[in-house]
Amino acid sequence: MIQNLFPSFVYKSSAKVPAQMNRELLDEAFKISQIDKTGQAWSQKNYPGGYTSYGSMSQLHRFSSTYGELEKRIDRHVAEFIKHSEMDIRTKELRMQSCWVNIMPKKVNHSMHIHPLSVVSGTYYVKIPKGSGGLKFEDPRMGLFMASPARKVKARIENQRFVTITPKAGELILFESWMRHEVPAHSVIGERVSISFNYDWLP
Repeated sequence: MIQNLFPSFVYKSSAKVPAQMNRELLDEAFKISQIDKTGQAWSQKNYPGGYTSYGSMSQLHRFSSTYGELEKRIDRHVAEFIKHSEMDIRTKELRMQSCWVNIMPKKVNHSMHIHPLSVVSGTYYVKIPKGSGGLKFEDPRMGLFMASPARKVKARIENQRFVTITPKAGELILFESWMRHEVPAHSVIGERVSISFNYDWLP
């Protein structure tokens, strides 16, 4: 008998955001990027070639009614993810604490990282040009392998060391915040626009 121990769950689903609301999220994302001078300066240093409000305006759900409505929709998916993962926590104790926008033109990337001190993180995809890359996850045991052979190119997804999940506009991806992930260089013309967020444990 072979058992699958210590799985790492990644949740992907349509966020069921109406087309009009998605257009409003997109319009606001570009308006924010134009007026956020602090974020522009932060992005030049930390997000070369692109824009993110992570270092300047990271609580968009608290001052924008459109982003606040998105939070309510995401809450339901986070509750499903918690239930599936069997976390010993009450749903109301896990709340969106930060929410920011990312705009990635061609050649912009976001290297491997985690989201410290948060429980669940994720991204809602507002605009994804055809041919855009996905969200790449790293096996969390990577630093512990000893004399472990590489896996076959066509190995099953659960046996691979890196897995890339390619989203579509309107979709949502959730994962536990300790999972290392990256966004490889955007390789096509047209901005890739997303909204990322963290849910923190607030008893």
